[in-house]
Amino acid sequence: MPFVTVHMWPGRSKEAKAKVIKAITDALTESAGIPAEATQVAIIEVPQENWGIGGVCASERQAHQPHP
Repeated sequence: MPFVTVHMWPGRSKEAKAKVIKAITDALTESAGIPAEATQVAIIEVPQENWGIGGVCASERQAHQPHP
């Protein structure tokens, strides 16, 4: 029974997270023949200030990105 953990920033809707869960479950069913009911997916929302990219907090990187 696979257990998939997805870490991502907060802010996505309940519907968007449901689509992620379904897409991951479907991918495992189609690619590995794992029954959907045997697949578990956990979404863990990590605030940007607790997420580092290249040694810099993601919140700082976002603050310095140009906005269109």
